[in-house]
Formats: sequence, C-alpha cells, structure tokens
Amino acid sequence: QVQLVESGGGLVQPGGSLRLSCAASGEFLAVNTMSWHRQAPGKQRELVAFITYGGTANYGDSAKGRFTISRDNAKNTVYLQMNSLQPEDTAVYYCEVLVVLSASNVEDYWGQGTQVTVSS
Repeated sequence: QVQLVESGGGLVQPGGSLRLSCAASGEFLAVNTMSWHRQAPGKQRELVAFITYGGTANYGDSAKGRFTISRDNAKNTVYLQMNSLQPEDTAVYYCEVLVVLSASNVEDYWGQGTQVTVSS
C-alpha cells in the first residue's frame, strides 16, 4: 500500500504565498514522476506542474513564472511553492505520484487534496 499525505493549503490574501507538500510512504521501490493538479469549483481538473525523478520540471500555463515545483527524493516528497497567488488560483490541489512497485509494475496514486483559497 502507498499513502500520500498532503499539507500546506489554507487561506491567503491576493499576492501572498503558500507552499504545498505531498509525502509518499509505504512499500515501493521508487517514486517516479510527481505532479500537482488542481480543480476549481465547476471546472475540470488541470495539471499545474510535474517533475521527473531527475528533477526536470514542467508547468501548466497558469503556473509559469509564479509556481515552483521541487522534490526531495530521499523523503519521497514533492513541493509546490506558489507565489503571487490570485483569486483564480482558488482550488483543491491534488498531488499525483507514479510509484514503482516492482520491476514490471508502476501505478499512480492521488493525494486526498488540500484546499487553497485566495481571498481578501
């Protein structure tokens, strides 16, 4: 079993910052690509950013220039530093992790989601 624990969401004023964390634990060989997604009320879930095991990061248009994804492979943890937050960033943020369970088995897992609300 693999567990993902997210933290760091909350209420922040426009222009503020938050840092999200998602830690993977359980029985697996390695953690591959780690991603952050978000879903605002009434909207489809969208990719915010992802990062490979080697540290290559890619961002969705909404995150470019404001958000930074990073990871600590020793802790199996991915982070999302969010700066210059705006009301349109309000959403539930989910982490997704590709986990290598065996030499022939890779599965993806989702976190429970953490609410980010940007409001004055």
